Parts: sequence; C-alpha cells; structure tokens
Amino acid sequence: MSAKGLCSVLLALGLSACDQPAAPPASYAGLGQDAAAFRQVQRGQPLVFPRDHGAHDGFRIEWWYVTSNLHDMQGRDWGAQWTLFRSALGPGAETGDWNSPNLWMAHAALTGPDGHQSAERLARGGIGQAGVSTAPFRAWIDDWVLTGDPTIARLNMRAQGEGFAYDLDLSTQRPLVLHGDGGYSEKSGHGQASYYYSQPFYQVSGVIEHAGQCLAVRGNAWLDREWSSQPLAEGQSGWDWFSLHLDSGAKLMLFQVRQDSQAPYRAGTWIDADGRSQALAAEQVELQPLAWTRQSGGQRVPTRWRVQVAGKGVDVEVQALQPRAWMNTRFAYWEGPLQIQGSSGGRGYLEMTGYDPER
Repeated sequence: MSAKGLCSVLLALGLSACDQPAAPPASYAGLGQDAAAFRQVQRGQPLVFPRDHGAHDGFRIEWWYVTSNLHDMQGRDWGAQWTLFRSALGPGAETGDWNSPNLWMAHAALTGPDGHQSAERLARGGIGQAGVSTAPFRAWIDDWVLTGDPTIARLNMRAQGEGFAYDLDLSTQRPLVLHGDGGYSEKSGHGQASYYYSQPFYQVSGVIEHAGQCLAVRGNAWLDREWSSQPLAEGQSGWDWFSLHLDSGAKLMLFQVRQDSQAPYRAGTWIDADGRSQALAAEQVELQPLAWTRQSGGQRVPTRWRVQVAGKGVDVEVQALQPRAWMNTRFAYWEGPLQIQGSSGGRGYLEMTGYDPER
C-alpha cells in the first residue's frame, strides 16, 4: 500500500503557519478517524494520466513515494528513499497564499553497508515552498525535487541530509500498474480504501554521497502513488508493506494492515516482467516474521520475514540490509532495503509503521 498515510497524522497536530505543533499522536490509529467532509474513494472511478500524477484537492492525504535498490562499483548494496506527503486541514482547493489548506512533509533516506541516515522537511502550502505540477511533472519541497516528463517515464530524483545526498536518474518503458480493482485498493474490507498505482520498473543510474565520498550507482526503483481520505478503519493501527524486485524480472507488492482484534488484512499485486498484473487475494498471501530488532526509540520490529504467495511459486526469506533502518522523523517508522533468497533471489523494500515502544 506504500504506507504513506504518515502525512495524515499531521492533522492531529493542528499545524498552522505560525502555531507551534502539539505533541505527536501516540499511534497511527488516527488514520481511521472520520473524514466525511472530504472526498471519498469510489470503486469504478477510472484513473486518468497525466492528471493523476498531480495533487488531488478535496482528498485528505496523498503521497509521492520512491524507493530504490542500488549497488555501487564495488558490488555493495544501497537503498535511497524519496517521499513527499500532502495533508489537507480541510477539503478546500489549493490557493496561492497562506489560506491554503495543505501541509507538506518530505522524507529522504540513504541506507548502506554501514548504516542508515534520514532527513525531514516540513512546509506550508500556498507559498511555493512545496507542491506538485504535471506539465512537466515536478514534485518538490525546498530543493528536494522529483522531476521529469508528464508521463513520468523519465525522472530525476534529488535530496540531501546531514552526511548524505543523492542525484539519481530513473527511466522505464513499462506501463503503470494499477493495484486492487483498477486502482481501487481496499484496506479493511469495510469501506476503507485508496486510489493506488505504481511504476515498479524504473532502471536507475546516478551518484550518491556518503561520508564525504561520491559513488556511482545503478539499480532499480519503485514509485508509489496513493491518495485517500480515510485509509484505515477503527482498530487498525499500522501496516507492513513490501515491494520486491525478483531476479526473474517479476515484481511483487504485498501489504498487511494489522488489526487489534483479528487477523491482519492482507492484499497484494503480482506483476509479470512485461508489466501485466494480477491482484492477489488475502488467502494467497502469507507473511511470517522470523527475527526482531530493537530500534533506537525502543520499538521492536521484525526485520526478517518469510513471504509466501500461493499460485506464484513464491517462498522466500527477506532480510533487512540494515536491521536498524529507523526513520527518526517527526512520525517515526521503519523503512529500508531488503535482500531476498529462497525460491527466487532479488532485492526490495519494506516499510513498517505503528510499532509502539515497549513499556
């Protein structure tokens, strides 16, 4: 699902152009709060491009989310993340002044053989500090940019934080992938849903900077686009999301939304090497945590999993490149690259949210 509903918890802060933020909420349960004033996701609504690469006034939350699995000339694995979130305080349209209802948040991270680094930016809408345009495509916050042609078949991705930076070119000739039912992606079975599509076929080349060194890298990248107004139901407080690049050329997206009193809600998409896709039912997906790692904030999260997909011959173990890839951002979560072994080799990414510190 590419998570990414992190931005919506900004609503709970009551941020304004001048006010100081309150303490962040204790969990991701706020994503299940009522959003009746906002536009709702509806089954059967066709996605239209390049329009839907842009922002969606009237919806409460959305994100532009890129994860890239990279390797340098020495064969070492790296991962780079670039994320822009839009969160609306109200259902009105974007304005060109301080009356804009939109708040923006961005995360960047670089994960490598010896650690994980992350950075965060926050912005108020309406004043040009952050936003998204479609002709040409440009998503930005300050000098962090994701820019390219209107079809997003070619992109450049740039960001930097303390001790790291990256400048990466992404390109593909494969089609976009619509998740769920033509882009309608259910999250609970009780009406909660999002519009969700991906471009999982990017080839990447560029440079990363780490510890004062500039390294040439190549690899694969995965773009997720999602928007909604209420992606979680009451009693759902977090999720685990996987994007896997298999050595066969096939791609696999899986997620589970953890629920307080019942089994997780699971779904996914199988994507052939030529871009054809198939929605996966919950009963086809098994996600079993195998090893847990304590993070800097006291959270214990599973950083090695067994992943099985019935009917696709998938039975793999995925292992975090860096088990402590904790995002020490305003709304903390785990995100990092994976190594895959078993019925197939490969690389991928994992995001995990809603794991509270153990008391």
